[in-house]
Amino acid sequence: MEHRGISRAVISRLPRYYRYLGDLLEEGVERISSSDLSKTMHVTASQIRQDLNNFGGFGQQGYGYNVKYLYTEIGKILGLDKNHNFIIVGAGNLGQALANYAAFERSGFILKSLFDVNPRLEGVTIRGIPVRMMDELEGFLQNNDIEIAALTIPKSKAVEVADLLTANGIKAIWNFTHTDLTLPKDVIVESVHLSDSLMTLSYNISRKNEKKK
Repeated sequence: MEHRGISRAVISRLPRYYRYLGDLLEEGVERISSSDLSKTMHVTASQIRQDLNNFGGFGQQGYGYNVKYLYTEIGKILGLDKNHNFIIVGAGNLGQALANYAAFERSGFILKSLFDVNPRLEGVTIRGIPVRMMDELEGFLQNNDIEIAALTIPKSKAVEVADLLTANGIKAIWNFTHTDLTLPKDVIVESVHLSDSLMTLSYNISRKNEKKK
């Protein structure tokens, strides 16, 4: 299926659809209308239909959406019908928290190893997954089929490590560092700036408080 020209806003909503549909499956719901789905997701029924029409629609007039079918198809669109091997570079508090998040495996993201410079972490395992030293990183990438690297390291080292990763075959970086990365066009970067989210929250609180005055 061709997905060219689909806006980033639409793509950003797909994981929410997938998550809500998964919840409906667990509740035993077999079908749902765009109207009922909109009440759950707080997105208009028209927006839902427009979003899904980008990928073929999936619904039937007068019937709505088959929950299991739609869940499966959105999973395919998101690439969740395949396994994706990944590593975490930076085994500090955030890196270990990510490694402990077992739900990754349920979505097909398979954590193969963590890497760090701290010798006290060498040989430590998190859910059975070993922490290796950074001098092992290049050889590990060359001998294992790793698609994704999560960066949870200080920003002073982010560019250097990102360059090393891409030079050794990494095609996607989940960037938790406090810096933006400029990498080759064929490398996908998804940046998660936690402080930006917190500042956005602060802004919205401030606006809400101003309206009360």
